[in-house]
Amino acid sequence: MTTAPRTAAASLPNTPGVYRFRDERGKVLYIGRATELRHRVGSYWTNLRGRRHLARMVAQIAQVEAVTCDSVHEAAWLERNLLERSKPRWNRIRGGLEVPIYLRIDRKGGVPRLVVDYGPFGPDRPADVFGPYLGGTQARLAMSGLGRVLPLGYTDERLTGAARDMARIRGVDVTDRDAFLAATIAVLQRRPDAVDSVREQLMRQRDRASEGLAFEFAERIQQEIEAVGWLVAEQKVTVLTEPDSDVYGWADDLLVRFEVRGGRLSTWTQRTCRRANAERYLERTPDSWRPFAARSAELASRLSAAHHAANA
Repeated sequence: MTTAPRTAAASLPNTPGVYRFRDERGKVLYIGRATELRHRVGSYWTNLRGRRHLARMVAQIAQVEAVTCDSVHEAAWLERNLLERSKPRWNRIRGGLEVPIYLRIDRKGGVPRLVVDYGPFGPDRPADVFGPYLGGTQARLAMSGLGRVLPLGYTDERLTGAARDMARIRGVDVTDRDAFLAATIAVLQRRPDAVDSVREQLMRQRDRASEGLAFEFAERIQQEIEAVGWLVAEQKVTVLTEPDSDVYGWADDLLVRFEVRGGRLSTWTQRTCRRANAERYLERTPDSWRPFAARSAELASRLSAAHHAANA
């Protein structure tokens, strides 16, 4: 087995992303995602652990390709998008394990509240629908964290018993409703000031719980903090308002191409191409995608160079 793939893996950045293995004929063997690309891809040659079934695949890997993403959530989406288009032999599931969900402001009953909705919704979805997000557990944890800081439910004037007592203890009443709703929507719209405010309040509650030795409660709040981060992280590869477009990046005679169709980046190819020929493709790339495309091409070029050097 050639050492080229392992050498290429060592040149990967330790950032979130999606990787792809090809055999010596160029056929895609496997598509995966990683929180840390270098560590994850390198593990195929060091310790497969619970992935022993992939040992035969590793022996066939001739080339490594990868794309870096701006968040783990974005990497999860890109993996899903690619696998929905085509499932390589060694991938078990077309698409992915996580179920896409939305969060929706439900205004029935007079008191708005945040609820989970499975959609699906198209580009013309209602303004009170946010997402899609991957992972029901993360979305529900984020929803719990938002409710902890912005308790819309306690602004109901019809509260009775324990709920009314809790609202009184927390100093919440119907007059807080509009402010809580506006802040909740601002977080779901990824406004940095709103997100930072919620995170800071959750961290203060977590620290108070730790100081009071309520470690399980503190761990729960920490999970909610991480889930809010997941919710608001960059997810440009699945943006339902993005128009159909072709995205190109070029570096060192290597042209990388992505297709955005129906709001999803779902196809990724690369080929050799001289700069003069690449110009007409690069001009088509929307400005919002240029940093991603350029970064992808630079990484593709680096992996290609490592592959050829190891095989020289």
